[in-house]
Amino acid sequence: MQPQVDISQNKALLWLMAIACGLCAGANYYSQPLINSIHEYFNAPIDQVALTVTFAQVSYALGLLFLVPIGDIVNKTKLIPFLMFMASIGLFLCAFSVNLPMLWIGTIMTGLFSVAAQVLIPFATMSVAPKKIGEVVGLLMSGLLVGILLSTSLAGLLSNLFNWKVIYLVSAVLMLIIAVLLTTRLPHLAITKMSYGKIFGSMLFLLKNEPRLRYRSLTGGFAFASMSVLFSTIALLLKSSFGLSDMMVGMVTLVGIFGALSTKRIGKFADRGYTKTITWAGISTLAISWFFLYFGQYSLISYIVGFGLINFGLVLVHTGNQNIIFRLREDSKSRINSIYMTMYFIGGATGSALGVYAWRHGGWEGSCIVGICLVALSACFAFLDKLFLKRTHI
Repeated sequence: MQPQVDISQNKALLWLMAIACGLCAGANYYSQPLINSIHEYFNAPIDQVALTVTFAQVSYALGLLFLVPIGDIVNKTKLIPFLMFMASIGLFLCAFSVNLPMLWIGTIMTGLFSVAAQVLIPFATMSVAPKKIGEVVGLLMSGLLVGILLSTSLAGLLSNLFNWKVIYLVSAVLMLIIAVLLTTRLPHLAITKMSYGKIFGSMLFLLKNEPRLRYRSLTGGFAFASMSVLFSTIALLLKSSFGLSDMMVGMVTLVGIFGALSTKRIGKFADRGYTKTITWAGISTLAISWFFLYFGQYSLISYIVGFGLINFGLVLVHTGNQNIIFRLREDSKSRINSIYMTMYFIGGATGSALGVYAWRHGGWEGSCIVGICLVALSACFAFLDKLFLKRTHI
């Protein structure tokens, strides 16, 4: 079915949406290379400061569960800029925080409302021809992932040059500007007439009646959990093993941009029906990455190679998953994305918490064991999805 409005030819709007996705997603990752600086600034225990990463992902997961489904029943043209405006307030709170609890409040508020990116993505799939879904989702995911990776690099750079709070202030201002630009540019789409309360009943219905949504959500959730083990310990390892500054920790993450920029091309392959191949290539890459990451405690080069591989592996798994789930039901895309991304970021939050716990009790070796175990769980659910396809002859 062709959409009433096809935005695939409006390159300026697509790039603006990709930038918005990057800003929203990146806003939740600024604290990762700044853990030591925040620790010194507030003179707070390092394990408490490290919880900032977990709070960002938990609040994002809550936003995915309770806010993203609204995209199916309200005007997205107004909802998306509103969410971005509220996220900017959270960023301002972080920028002007005077203690760790205030930083946590700002982080939680930013996480809740920066899910605007996850309303934008299903919005885009409803605004393009079906044969373009993978390509357009790939472009927006490129913006989202590049935003995440640049956010850590810029956070580290600005922390070294000025103060760790500067990145929050700059991001808040940019978020407001993009929100205003989108207000007048996003097309209006039809919405589903449903009460907010009934949304959650319909989401349970989708979970029960769409096995592929369950399997793909768990595949993505455990894959992201594996990478989040790395996210939550990156500053701790690089500081303790190599004595890197915030800026240098952020620079290391730039290697992941190569994987992020590949999402549009991967999306085109997914459009041609190669989603199973993409998924298993991604899971294999994730597993291989932990081999290099393990030796990353001794060699910075090995760590950088592992970091690049784990980013590329996650891109493969995530792009394949989204190409599948957005084709399940035309009238439920926001709710489907809410289910998928909620489980995805619950996985992320769990991975972050497990990463910090493993670091405290087993060092980097413990973190690596947790990381590879989570990849194995991701592979299990990808295999269940494969079995389901065989049984149903899809």
